[in-house]
This record gives sequence, C-alpha cells and structure tokens, in this order.
Amino acid sequence: MTALKKSDFYFALPEELIAQDPLEDRSASRLLVLDKETGKTEHHVFKEIIDYLRPGDCLVLNNTKVLPARLFGVKEDTGAAIEVLLLKRKEKDIWETLVKPGKKARPGTRLVFGDGSLRAEVLEVVEEGNRLIHFTYEGIFEQILDRLGEMPLPPYITHKLEDKNRYQTVYAKYEGSAAAPTAGLHFTEELLQKIADKGVETVYVTLHVGLGTFRPVKADNLSEHHMHSEYYEVSAEAADQINRVKAAGGRIICVGTTSCRTVESAADCNGMVQSGCGNTEIFIYPGYQFKVLDGLITNFHLPESTLVMLVSALAGREHVLAAYQEAIEKRYRFFSFGDAMFIVDNLSKDSITIQ
Repeated sequence: MTALKKSDFYFALPEELIAQDPLEDRSASRLLVLDKETGKTEHHVFKEIIDYLRPGDCLVLNNTKVLPARLFGVKEDTGAAIEVLLLKRKEKDIWETLVKPGKKARPGTRLVFGDGSLRAEVLEVVEEGNRLIHFTYEGIFEQILDRLGEMPLPPYITHKLEDKNRYQTVYAKYEGSAAAPTAGLHFTEELLQKIADKGVETVYVTLHVGLGTFRPVKADNLSEHHMHSEYYEVSAEAADQINRVKAAGGRIICVGTTSCRTVESAADCNGMVQSGCGNTEIFIYPGYQFKVLDGLITNFHLPESTLVMLVSALAGREHVLAAYQEAIEKRYRFFSFGDAMFIVDNLSKDSITIQ
C-alpha cells in the first residue's frame, strides 16, 4: 500500500461556506447521509436522523463542557493588552496556557483581568512556547471565569458569539474542553427524547477536547505525524452498556470524532471497551481497523486535518472526498457551526419512526 500523504486529503473549500453563526434551531441543520460501503448519499434535515436509527442501537455522546477559556487582560506594570487561553489545568490554580503576544509574557510577568478580581503570574515557558500561569482570586474560579472569559471559538470563526450556550451541547456536564465536540451541537433535548422513545440507547463518555484538534498536520507522510494528547474517561456503566449492545447485535454510533477516539482508545484487542481514564494520542486514518464503532455522526472538517482523515478511515477516502464535493456543490455549511454527516452502512431507513 502506498504511504498516505497529507495532500491526499486536500479539497478546495469556498470561504463563504464556513459557517460563522449557529442556526436558531440546533436540529434544523442539513444532514448528508453517506453509505460507507457504497459511497451512496442522501440529503435530509438533521432531526430526520431518527429515521436511520434502529431500536437496539446505541448513541455514544461526549459530555465534556467547554470552558470560557479566553481571557483578555493587561500587564500590571505597563498596561499592555494581553490575551490568555487556558489549555490544561496542571494543579489547582496553575494552568498551561497560550499567551498572545508571547514575548510580553516572560516568567515573573504579572497580569490583571477584568475588574482585578482575577490576577495571575507567569511561572515558566514550557513546550511549544506555552506558559504556566498561577492565578490568584477570591471566591470560586469557575464563577469568575464564567463572568470574565469568552468561548475559545476556532480561528476560522470571526463573528462574535452572542450566546455562550450555543457552543455547548445540551448534555455538556464536565468542564475541561478548549473546543466543543461539535457534532453534538445538532441535538436538542426533544430530539434526544424521541430517539430514546424509539428504543435507541444513549451512553455518555468524556473526552476533553484540546486545541490540538485545530493544529495542522505538518508531516507530509502521515506515518510521521504525532497526534496531540487528550484526556478521556469511560465509566464502568458506560463500558458495560456499549459491550452489551455490541454483543446483542446493536450498532455503536458515535456522535463526533471525540466519542469515536474515546471508545477506540478504551477498547482492548477483542473490541471490548474497558472502563478507566487516561490520555489518548490515537491517530485514526485509512488503514485503521475499527474495534467498536459502526457508524459516525460528524460535521464537515478542514482540508488535510486529522479529522477528515479519521472520517476517511471509516468510509474510504474516495467516498468521503466525493461526498464533500457534493456538499460543496449543494452549499452545505462547513465546520463547527455547520451541517452534519451520518456515516453508516446500509442506507435503508428503519420502519419504526416516532413522530
């Protein structure tokens, strides 16, 4: 097999198709359904995904919650503006951060945010130029962050987000992500209830999405790319539920690439999901043999990204790029606030639909 290159996953995307704002109705996004075996496509509205789900299937959702992790402040001594993005909590009040401009954030630099209720000191420069910062405050950090912080929207979204909750899933629970698991943004509580009423199970896992998800692949040969690390947790109940559904012949359908990476990382060589927590650097691209996942609900991803490579591992590069070209021609909306794909085998709709 010829070694895959980054350029094998390039496609030209008109800039105007990058969605800048979320739709008023989460479940009103468009849905492209792709048969992973044949490459056949169908076009729907997202809420119609229920027609493709069967009693006995299991949806796996990532219940991570996005931190309003972008802080705007000033240097205490000069008043110069500075931006801090929280990446990872290292200890209680010490965070690994991305600081702009970095040259103004040498160790010992003191920062002030908002009304002064949050202050910080740069401790050291670490890997990739990130900064370890120690925060001081009175009260509860999360409450101060909720008041002063902004959502860390991806760099391709330039519009201001009016409602922070629109960059959260309706089932977000555990704070820790620097980006949203965006495939889940299409679900409403009403749609999830209809899916449950149909006899489809839902199970929740946690993977805290890092900014590495937006980091470009630099190596041309994919085998040389080093994947970023992300923390995940799978409870004993979640592992048991997935394994039980799989053993009974139900399909495991992951909502988003993060849920996919979680269950594939947690599975043993026999495809049994193990409970536990840890950091995963799993890099899924064509040639990978899925151990757990049968279907995937996902958004449309950036050209040459690890995410479009993961999708191609499931449905085949040619099928995925052809479906993307069709989506472009039909003016689908791309990326975080955009439309969705459902990748599955056998496009026949289930005959039992709850209205």
